[in-house]
This record gives sequence, C-alpha cells and structure tokens, in this order.
Amino acid sequence: MRDYIVFLWRCFRLSFVGDWRYGAWMLTLTAIALLGLNAYCRQLVFGLATTGMTDQVSWGLYIANFTFLVGMAAAAVMLVIPVYIYRNKELHDLVIFGELAAVSFIIMCLLFVTVDLGRPDRVHHLFLRFNFPLSMLTWDVIVLNGYLLLNLHICGYLIYCAYRKREPRKALFVVPFVLIAIVWAVSIHTVTAFLYVGLGARPFWNSAIIAPRFLASAFAAGPAFIVLALQVIRRFTDYNVPQKALMTLRQIILVALTINVFLLMSEVFTEFYADTAHSASTHYLFFGIGENRALVPWIWTSVGMTAVALLILYLPLARSLRYLNLACVLIIIGVWIEKGMGLIVPAFIPTPIGEIVEYRPTVNEILVCLGIWAAGILLFTISVRITIPVLSGRLTIDHPYTTEAEPPLHRSTSATALGIERSTS
Repeated sequence: MRDYIVFLWRCFRLSFVGDWRYGAWMLTLTAIALLGLNAYCRQLVFGLATTGMTDQVSWGLYIANFTFLVGMAAAAVMLVIPVYIYRNKELHDLVIFGELAAVSFIIMCLLFVTVDLGRPDRVHHLFLRFNFPLSMLTWDVIVLNGYLLLNLHICGYLIYCAYRKREPRKALFVVPFVLIAIVWAVSIHTVTAFLYVGLGARPFWNSAIIAPRFLASAFAAGPAFIVLALQVIRRFTDYNVPQKALMTLRQIILVALTINVFLLMSEVFTEFYADTAHSASTHYLFFGIGENRALVPWIWTSVGMTAVALLILYLPLARSLRYLNLACVLIIIGVWIEKGMGLIVPAFIPTPIGEIVEYRPTVNEILVCLGIWAAGILLFTISVRITIPVLSGRLTIDHPYTTEAEPPLHRSTSATALGIERSTS
C-alpha cells in the first residue's frame, strides 16, 4: 500500500513538470475549464433558462456532445482489436493511449449528462426509480460506468506494473478484461443508439440503421483523434510512434468512413424517396421548413467536410501526414455535427403536434461545453504525461523522475508494460 501511495504522489508531482509549452497548454486548458465552471454556476443559479433548450426541444448541445463522445470512447476498441486479436505489431505499443483517451471521453460523457440535468442533485432521482431492465436509460448508466471501470483497471494495472518493473499477470488481469472491454465498447454505443431508437414518437430516430451508423461514424472519428494525438506525442516527446501505425489507422478510418457514408446515403434515400409525413424532420434538417432553416448550414457543412475527407483518404496524397491530418480534422468536425446537431435536435422539430420551435445554443451553454472539453483534454494530457515516463523507465519504483535526457525507449520495455505477446511470424 505504501508503494502505491508513493506511486500516486510521484504521478501527481509529475503532472506539474514540463517545459514552457506544456505549462502554456495546461494553463490555457485550465482557464477554459474555469470559464466553463463559471458558466455552469450561472446555470445553477438561473436554471436551464440559460440554455437554448425549450419545452419543445428538450435536448440540445449537451446531449449532442454526449452522443459524440460515447462513440469516441468506444473507438478505443479499434486499436485494441488489431493488437489483441490480430497481433498487429504497428499498433502494439500505442494501444494504451487509446485506452487513456477512452477514460477521458467517458468522464466527459458523464459531465455532459450531469449539466444537462440542470442540477446535480437530480441524479439521485434516477437511482430512486432505477427501472432496470425496462428503461434503456438504466442500461446506459450501467454500460457507461462499467466501461469506465474496465478501462481504469486496464490502464492503471499496466502502468503500475511498469512502475514496479514487473511482468503483468496477463491471464488474470489483462486479457480477460481486454476481451470484455472489446464487447463492452460496442455495447456502450449500441445502447446509446437504442436509447433514441426506442422513442417511437420521434420518427427521425425510429430507424434500425441508427446503431450501425453510430458505430461506423465512431470508428472513423475516434481513430482520427488518435492519429492527431499520436502525432502530438511524437512531436513533443521521444516516444516511438511508427509511421506504419498511422497508416494502419488511416486504413481503419477509410473503411469505417466509407461504411458511414453508405449508411447515411441509404437513410437519406429512404426518407426522401418515400416522402411520407414521417420525413418532416429530415426535410427540416436538409432544406428547412418555410423560413425555419437553423440546422441547414450545419448539416451541409458536415456533408461537405465528410465528402472532402473521404476523397482525401482515397487518394494517394493521404499517405502524406499533412493531408492525413487535414482529413482527420474534417472527419472529427463532420461527425460531431452529424451525430450532434444533425441527429439530436431535428428529432424534436416539428413536434408531434406540428409546432416548429428552432433551437440555437446560447453563449452560456457553449461556455459550459467548452469547459467540459477543456477538462477532458486536460485529463488526457496529464494521463499521457504520466504514462510516457513510466513506460520508458524514467519513473520506476527505484528511480524517481528526473528531467535529465531521456534514455531511448526500448520497444520490449513498453511491450512488457502492455502485457502483450508479440507475434513471431
């Protein structure tokens, strides 16, 4: 126990150590997070009236971000499957960063649900009437918290073993939990999709294709974020991020994005070709109804960005990291709009009695969202800051962290830390 407390204390101290660029980055994120906290305090005082949500459109920017981030968290499985199932060598040493990102994203999801409730004390009403298994909301609570615990265990155990300079007990503490986490990752986004699909009074969500679309878009946007994060790690640390690993992720993104676009086209065809009364929300989303067109610029921006990103990925120029980065940024923004403003809000417009009440997020609402995003990225930055010195052997039980020149990172060291047997073929 004493060693573990010392380990936590050293990690805490290490999170404050870095050059001026690290300090400036952390200061910026902290300032944005505090602005968001101030906006949330204003919401606590004046209520959800500080948001753009109304009785007619009761879910807005908060649930849009929650939906997007659930997918980003689930996308960690796209690094885990190639490594643990197919013994992929390129992604071998990088999979832990996907797990760390998943932890940060799930925590952000829980924060977005909390702010959407208006007041945190309303959380206990959920548990007073925990209608399991009939309510999909209870399923969502279980899978999200279970996924968070799984990833915390996997990351924490592997990092602590590397700190203790001992071999992880793969058969008991790594492989079984990793295999469960693979299934669990798919379930968290599927359950979230069922949360919407089960609301039969909203025709916009009442489609069997929603869950596959969720997974496809998540498996494109999640690895896109990982590609950008890995390049930042490679640029500002000496951790080895091979080029082939980024190209492997590019292939995963390409396949997932192609499937997502195909599913989107199938759904658009179904909605517009039949042209029934149930297509009113889709008409509003893509072309507006009368003078009401608040979401039209959003969705066409998303469509344009996704199309350009897909074109770049299919061309040979995507082998250049510059264009791959551009494609990744376009994918992340495009999917965020598609699964956020393009999926949550239009389901409420028009209402079941034909009212059209448009939704526009307020400044206070946007500040709360920015604050949660900053807090999540801050958490991810700190976890990466701690993980790299431990895996590289600069911070171990018999070697406190030093700012001297880092020794070269031996691949076998990180392989041992991750508890994965390399393929000899």
